[in-house]
Amino acid sequence: MLRSLTVVALAAIVAAGLPATPSQAAPTRYEAENATVSQGLVESNHAGFSGAGFVNYDNVTGSSVEFTVDAASAGTATLTLRYANGTTANRPMAISVNGGAAVNRDFPGTGAWTTWTSTTLTAPLNAGSNTIRATATTANGGPNLDFLDAEVAAPAADYQAENATISQGVVESNHAGFTGTGFVNYDNVTGSHVQFTVNAAQAGSAALTFRFANGTTTNRPMAISVNGGAAVSRDFPGTGAWSTWQEVTVDAQLNAGANTVRAAATTANGGPNLDRLAVSASGPPDTQKPSVPGNPRVTGTSSSSISLAWDASTDNSGTIKDYRVREGETVVATVTGTTATISGLAPATSHTYTITARDPSGNESDRGAAVTGTTGTGGGDTPVEANGQLRVCGLKLCNESGKQIQLRGMSSHGIQWHYDCLNTASLNALAADWKSDVLRISMYIQEDGYDTNPRLFTDRVHNLIEQATSRGMYAIVDWHMLNPGDPYANGNLAKAKTFFTEIAQRHNDKKNLLYEIMNEPSGVAWSRIRNYAHEIIPVIRANDPESLILVGTRAWSSLGVSEGSDESEIVASPVNATNIMYTFHFYAGSHGSEYLDTLSSAADRLPMFVTEFGTQTASGGGSNNFTRSQQYIDLMKAKKISWVNWNFSDDPLSGAVFTEGTCPGGPFTGTTRLKEAGRWIRDQVRLPDDF
Repeated sequence: MLRSLTVVALAAIVAAGLPATPSQAAPTRYEAENATVSQGLVESNHAGFSGAGFVNYDNVTGSSVEFTVDAASAGTATLTLRYANGTTANRPMAISVNGGAAVNRDFPGTGAWTTWTSTTLTAPLNAGSNTIRATATTANGGPNLDFLDAEVAAPAADYQAENATISQGVVESNHAGFTGTGFVNYDNVTGSHVQFTVNAAQAGSAALTFRFANGTTTNRPMAISVNGGAAVSRDFPGTGAWSTWQEVTVDAQLNAGANTVRAAATTANGGPNLDRLAVSASGPPDTQKPSVPGNPRVTGTSSSSISLAWDASTDNSGTIKDYRVREGETVVATVTGTTATISGLAPATSHTYTITARDPSGNESDRGAAVTGTTGTGGGDTPVEANGQLRVCGLKLCNESGKQIQLRGMSSHGIQWHYDCLNTASLNALAADWKSDVLRISMYIQEDGYDTNPRLFTDRVHNLIEQATSRGMYAIVDWHMLNPGDPYANGNLAKAKTFFTEIAQRHNDKKNLLYEIMNEPSGVAWSRIRNYAHEIIPVIRANDPESLILVGTRAWSSLGVSEGSDESEIVASPVNATNIMYTFHFYAGSHGSEYLDTLSSAADRLPMFVTEFGTQTASGGGSNNFTRSQQYIDLMKAKKISWVNWNFSDDPLSGAVFTEGTCPGGPFTGTTRLKEAGRWIRDQVRLPDDF
């Protein structure tokens, strides 16, 4: 059975009812009863189905049917789902393809369980095998699902930028990932442009898709014009690196025969690096606005920030490009999710915001209801207010005033398993009752984590960053690679670049972020760990030049002790970067004086941060060794080594602070639901800070 509540990528799904895309192969039918079913049954007790039966979804959120669809070539596919819903209640589902963000589709009542109807949408498929999943999004489950029909359109025509007419730009090939023989590097002047000659068999609407890279953090907008007509402005934002390529699509009308398509820079920064233009037939231009974002609310405040959240909008295209937050007529934030934190505000001031949604065609919704928040009075009430932007000074962690400090706090358990322990009440308790300085957000990569649904887990991290920010705590973003221990295994380097690019781009205005780029590398040499750091750190620095970066060490972040080494190999060959610290992990029930002495020695030679420790054995369970734990605590206090304890959950092992069944309802304050280790570590976290 598949794990429930999994949503997968849908890069460009558009609503049914559009004119036909290019010529298509005959549809291929995939019967639901032959698909992978999670929380549902194959039945045949209602007439009118195709094949041998249909799938009756269980009445739970997250029940799903996943089809494996083969495409002879990459292209746009028309997907038709046949279903019956004998109730009067809509049973919406998230329809998704190949591992990115999903979109919702309604499956309203059909009048009877024997009355079948279809809903149709389009999506891009890869050549070869693809997964298409239909996941119930309410407690009613999904409808009865009969089959999926899939037919793939012919691929779009590609026009390479290096073969186009170029004005004030050069053809280059010094950044990887381009198609064809190169790309166009626009000169950094207004008006530099690339002009394509595009042939159309007949007049009609077309989708123009520009593939580009922008290794800066500055948007490089361009004016897109067809046949000398009025230009449409489109954003070409930073992609994280010059070797990271993305796409922007514009709908346009083409004439039969030859057409000119020009992409012209509109600022003195010039345009992005342009790889190609893909042209495919489409429906008429989309002019329908998304729905208004609902239920805007303030989720937290500090003396200098206000955090907001709202309910997602919907659009006929199936995709929301982004949301804009305005104060008056000024856009103060543009985000892709449904949360935002507005920073840099004055203490004790009120601010009123409205929120709009935009779709891929640039249509913007009407403004939602206004929401007002008031910043706190200041005075260093929270760890972030007291310390601001952290930095490394010498071998110590310092606040923005240059004072050496020690942070103390808690790590989450894996957010694939214990996300329910990180809710409003528990995080309020962590900040106010435990008086934690920092929350470590542990996102496993494998082991049912990020790999299973990158969009879901990235959004969970976004949310927890906002939750920590609104409570004035620091947030460690933990790329929790554990098994396998090689940071390059399973394509994890590319995944880490994608993940950290998005995190850094969205949160680079915050002062409370720390990036832990690898949790516990093992079975690999320090040189390989160092090389990985040299790959990841520039990706973060391109988007967030100031936040602290934490680098894992050899042998489960033991400074190599668990594999017969020590800190000397790092001292001899340190990571070539600034404002970084090295991590050390220990479990007092397993790691005795050799580990303690190594940490002490390392802290005199390297900037150290203990991002994970437990009072038990290295398994996270077993009996507590509070005597040895206190020796570590005393050492870390004396040498101002910041620390984070594992873990803030109700996992059955002794290392989890809460007794089983505490999450999600609590209570989380006080000590009534704490295990022995929980009571001990709460006392340590609550000790007065020296800020």
